[in-house]
Parts: sequence; C-alpha cells; structure tokens
Amino acid sequence: MKRILDVLVAAVGLLLATPVLAGVALAVLITMGRPVLFRQARPGRHGRLFELVKFRSMTVGGEDAAPANDGARLTPFGRWLRTTSLDELPQLWNVLRGEMSLVGPRPLLPAYLDRYTPEQFRRHDVRPGITGLQQVYGRNGLSWEERFALDVRYVGQRSLRLDLRILLRTVRTVLRREGITAAGAATAHEYLGPAELAGVGAGPAEAHR
Repeated sequence: MKRILDVLVAAVGLLLATPVLAGVALAVLITMGRPVLFRQARPGRHGRLFELVKFRSMTVGGEDAAPANDGARLTPFGRWLRTTSLDELPQLWNVLRGEMSLVGPRPLLPAYLDRYTPEQFRRHDVRPGITGLQQVYGRNGLSWEERFALDVRYVGQRSLRLDLRILLRTVRTVLRREGITAAGAATAHEYLGPAELAGVGAGPAEAHR
C-alpha cells in the first residue's frame, strides 16, 4: 500500500505541478543559469546509491564546495526556493522511480555511511523520503541525535496511517516555514560522527537537506 500511495501521489503531483515546475525551472535558468537541476549521489535503501534531483539554489559548484559560509553561495532566489521547499519538487521523480518514498528518513551524504552507529544505520532499512518525522518535528532545528532518533523511530513504527499523518503535518510545516536552518548556520551543520559535539561543523547546504 505504501508503494501504491507513493506512485499515485508522485504521478498526480508531477502532473498537477507541471506549471509550477516549469516556472521554477525558468526562474532558476534566468537567475542562476545552467544547470537548472542539482544532482548528487545519495544513499538509499540498504545504503545503495542513487542520483537525487532537486532545483539548484546555489551558484555553480556551490553544492559540492564546503567553505565556512554557506550563505555566501545561496542566491536570493535560491534562498526563497529553500524557504518554500519548492526546490524539493523534482524528487517526486525519484519517488516514481522507486528510489525514494514520500515519507521516510531524508537521504544524506554518502560520506556519513561510515559515521553512523549500528542503531543510526537502521534509517537505511527503508527507502529515504521527501518528508519524515524529523521534518515535521523540527527539521534542521534539531540536533543530529534527535534527528536520527526520529528516523529510527519511524523505521520501527512505520505504517500507512503514520505516513498520512506525517504528510498532513508536512503541509503545515512548509506553510509555516519552520526549521529551515540550524542554529548558528546558514543551512545545516555537517554530521561528524557519534562523538561530535552538538552544533560543531558546518558543511554544504544542499548536501544536508
């Protein structure tokens, strides 16, 4: 049922959002040039890599660079895209392809795979999602420990009913524009491993969403 829901919602969503997708793509092209889409390898179910797609929100090369100031690489339009979460719309294609789900732990960087504890790695027991428990309970405003705890909780408690509740709460979270950035960072902090101090280290913005 979860996969059926994913396919139906992703297919209808892509169809209904075609004018929005076209408008955002044109705006990215005008304000930032090519490429319009940001593509990056991310770990999916069982840690297998896939190519995640989203609208670009930074200057060329910015998504894969890691200077101290992420905010300097975000364009004004890109910052607006992130606050509205419209940059995530192309991931409906990832859902349709079976690489992602509508609901699940967010796909992070491949470099993090070796930094997870065995418990944290359980987040890869399911397909990654466009939204999830951590997105509706604070997003980047949470510590990494809190975020991973919510991911593992979802894996253990997942159900169609829970997915529907998360999808409904996601609408409210997006409209309120909550938890978009981490405290002390323009975007989000890098996860350095279980021994890291909370809030230490800031990495590439696109990579953390």
